[in-house]
Amino acid sequence: MKPLIFGLLALLTLSGAPQDALPRVVLSTPLGEIILEIDTRSAPVTAANFLRHVDAGLYDQGRFHRTVRPDNQPTSPIRIEVVQAMARETKTFPPIRLERTSVTGLRHQNGTISMAREKPDSASHQFFICLGDQPELDFGGRRNPDGQGFAAFGRVVSGLEVVRRIQAAPAEAQRLAPAIPIVSAQRIAP
Repeated sequence: MKPLIFGLLALLTLSGAPQDALPRVVLSTPLGEIILEIDTRSAPVTAANFLRHVDAGLYDQGRFHRTVRPDNQPTSPIRIEVVQAMARETKTFPPIRLERTSVTGLRHQNGTISMAREKPDSASHQFFICLGDQPELDFGGRRNPDGQGFAAFGRVVSGLEVVRRIQAAPAEAQRLAPAIPIVSAQRIAP
């Protein structure tokens, strides 16, 4: 009986994370690390697109280039708080279809990661992280005139204080000046 128990314990120890654990990515910046959990179950298309960019190394030497905070959006009737980042190259993989929050069930809450876009089905590599709850970015929200919202696909699980430091960095209007580099973006064990 003891060998069977020890064998089962060894198997559980070697298996590491549960089979259904969501993938995680660490973004390393000069201001610290941000660990993201990518929701491949609720937003499979958007999550796969982001992970494809990570695996291809396209976020390595990318940058956080935009900060949207209460003091730098004076003409917008719908105010939000986010920081936005991009891959090092602007020509990356083709745009993906918009996974609306009305379908995925995800919401733009504090620490949510989501894809930036201009029109539906145009998101490619730019993403943003929410600071505070941002319901106007969900489907039916008023931040985007088409009301389709943005595709949330994960959340910050560690390093939200780093995101806040990025948000507070010097900016000219909404453009971070200078941009905050993403030194590397790598998958890590859940």
